[in-house]
Amino acid sequence: MTSTLQPAQATGAVKRPGRWLALSVLVLAVLLVAVDATVLGLATPYISEDLHPSGTQLLWIGDVYSFVIAGLLVSMGSLGDRIGRKRILLGGAMAFGALSVLGAYATTPETMILARALLGVAGATLMPATLALIRNIFHDPRERSLAVGIWGATASAGTAVGPIAGGFLLEHFWWGSVFLINLPVMAVLVLVGIRTLPESRNPHPGPWDLGSVLLSLVGMIALVYAVKEAATHGLTGTTLGTGLLGAAALYGFVHRQLTMPVPLLDMRLFRRRGFSGAVLADLLTVLGMSGLVFFLSQYLQLVQGRRPFEAGLAELPAAVGAVAAGLVAGRTARRFSVRTVVSGGLAAVGMALAALTALGQSTGYPVLGAALLVVGVGAGFSFTVTADVILSSVPKDQAGAASAVSETAYELGAALGIALLGSIVTGAYRDFPAPDGTPAGAHESLGAAAEAAAHLPPHQADALLTAAREAFVHGLHLASGAGAAVLLAASAVAWFLLKDQKLESTG
Repeated sequence: MTSTLQPAQATGAVKRPGRWLALSVLVLAVLLVAVDATVLGLATPYISEDLHPSGTQLLWIGDVYSFVIAGLLVSMGSLGDRIGRKRILLGGAMAFGALSVLGAYATTPETMILARALLGVAGATLMPATLALIRNIFHDPRERSLAVGIWGATASAGTAVGPIAGGFLLEHFWWGSVFLINLPVMAVLVLVGIRTLPESRNPHPGPWDLGSVLLSLVGMIALVYAVKEAATHGLTGTTLGTGLLGAAALYGFVHRQLTMPVPLLDMRLFRRRGFSGAVLADLLTVLGMSGLVFFLSQYLQLVQGRRPFEAGLAELPAAVGAVAAGLVAGRTARRFSVRTVVSGGLAAVGMALAALTALGQSTGYPVLGAALLVVGVGAGFSFTVTADVILSSVPKDQAGAASAVSETAYELGAALGIALLGSIVTGAYRDFPAPDGTPAGAHESLGAAAEAAAHLPPHQADALLTAAREAFVHGLHLASGAGAAVLLAASAVAWFLLKDQKLESTG
């Protein structure tokens, strides 16, 4: 692979003073997004009880953020390359904090969906900017690997901080408080970032093409929506038409990029096997894991009866494993190989998901905790190394757009995973045999069934909850099995596409 960095002997001269303090600000932005994503899962039962969303609305609350952010990441990453990554990062952080307030005080499912969609717009500015700034601050490849590892470890730590902090807040305050924890993080990020972050941009950016932005947004949202609707309601004329619209818009986006003198996204990046392999591995990995993550909090609270704080602690092993693996991933990939670390990590996650098909209503925590630890370690190795591969594959001037491709794969995988695997759980749940007198709404979600049971006589409530929990766990088994198959396929793809791929070294 052709290096885009300065020669080894020059790297010592370009190490930026204060780079590690700047990194601490960047990881705060990562923490902001990660915490926001994970607390929503814990708050879902409370949102369901208070706002009374339908099953479809509940899925929209969970995945509309990913829909919007997937559609805008490339555009925002490219915009950051043009107007300045520091500027777009700090502006996005302030918007993210303000929109968190809107989510906290939502009074209808529609308002919550709108808040999550707008958070997706703000969130699209954050992740590409953080990785692009890392690419521009850390010129030494080994330092950059460590910085990327810390970046990834913080994202994983956010998945632990979110449920624990969120669980504490849910036990002492109303569900909207889980959104308000974003505000102090945002305030620190902005105040410190103004002083410590260097500004960087593409010196020859070209225009920010609005036509490309619209094609990307329409294409991604329409395609993901079509997949979601087809998985939930089957293939209808409307679904097929929406899918064709999305595919046509994305084709138009690609064609436009190939014909523009200065494209929003340089499509030639995908000719590099390492770049394409890393992006595809990320997409498949998140697709296979996201459905499980979305429903795990409901399993812990509504099936096993854990309190929110306890449920948050129960998910901790995944974050611990990911943090530990992320910090040593670069060193491990240099000692062995990129494809061994990525493919092996994905295979480990796949096997752990397969083990979760044996979960029952009364499964002991050691089994679940061990599986989550393996998931965290495998994902930590894979995501950290693929991020490093993507960053080192492109010139610094294109870092924002390339980082956005990586994040788009992540968010698209999350949206598709929640849509497909979530629809498997919902489909398996909806037709459970309920006792006479059960409200129709109990078939919409497990949270709705728990709320309905609270208003029924004890024997009828017990029968309803038993049937609903059995159906939910059955759906979770199916989703875990499907996720395991996707992860094992991703492992095979990574082994083939990442052959001979190496991380850059100083010497």
